[in-house]
Amino acid sequence: MKNIVLAVFILLGQDAFSQHHTHPFYMEGKFKVILDTDMGNDIDDALALDMLYKYADQRKVNLLAIMNNKQSDYSTRFIDLMSTWYGYKKIPIGRIEKGVFINDYVDYSKNMVEYNDTTKLYKYSIERHDELLEAHELYRKILAKQKDQSVVVISVGFSTNLARLLQSNPDKHSPLSGLELVARKVKYLSVMAGSFGERKRAEFNVIHDRPAAQYVMANWPTGIVLSPFEVGTSVIYPATTIEQDFDWTANHPLVDAYKKYRSFPYNRPTWDLTSVYYVVEQEENLLNISKSGTLKVDDEGFTHFSEQTNGKHYVLSITTDNAKLLQRYFIDLIKQKPKRYHN
Repeated sequence: MKNIVLAVFILLGQDAFSQHHTHPFYMEGKFKVILDTDMGNDIDDALALDMLYKYADQRKVNLLAIMNNKQSDYSTRFIDLMSTWYGYKKIPIGRIEKGVFINDYVDYSKNMVEYNDTTKLYKYSIERHDELLEAHELYRKILAKQKDQSVVVISVGFSTNLARLLQSNPDKHSPLSGLELVARKVKYLSVMAGSFGERKRAEFNVIHDRPAAQYVMANWPTGIVLSPFEVGTSVIYPATTIEQDFDWTANHPLVDAYKKYRSFPYNRPTWDLTSVYYVVEQEENLLNISKSGTLKVDDEGFTHFSEQTNGKHYVLSITTDNAKLLQRYFIDLIKQKPKRYHN
């Protein structure tokens, strides 16, 4: 079949991605997951992390680690705060050095940490966040201990950690190179990135870390499932649920973070949530997936997809009707009490 390039996708619209197929990376049993997040840039990261805690409560997921890919002294502290409150204080956290720094953006992780420094509402489990392993080393340490093809990496931010992992050398954790280690231990990568809508867009996660995004798309040795900008904007998380559905507790870190991100009330797209959802809900998934192909990031930060029979990459899409159902799904899951707070 001839390659279908981005220009054709734009002409055809969502129909080019509307084929619904069996999950190409179907996995049995409990999922082993590593989340790689730019925590603090947008509230959807915190919502996605809440989902993973809920899936862990349901024994659907073994959350092996949470990697921070945003240059911020506050992101790892906020992740620690969240994990402690949800009852998962032993989950390792990876920090980043000399990563992407966003100076012109509200950092709700900073706002939350400063708020907590004053109120002391939430506890931490880590004494020295500056002594955490860097994410690419923590990846190596964790992956080396896993069974082959048993881990799914969910990346909902910048690609620096993933690029550094691929470029890493053999060390005390494994005699394999980073590329070899990923090829052996990782089943596939679920990533929120890119844009294929009518309005051509250099998407945020890509354009702010373009060299790393290019490297990962070109060199990641296993499959990639990409949830683009348009999917998340089709499913809106409403402020009304933040206002109404969490009154069982006086203090909730997700609710506080939501309110400290933008002038409340506001609704928000669910970009990062879709990449988490696709991994876990394999049987009755509301997202459509393209046929196989190849993803590429150009020098201007635009993402392209070419359909190829033997490709390892896939792109997600969603219908209008399913977007409404997925919104309901997200609301129902996130408003649940964490297991540790059940009476």
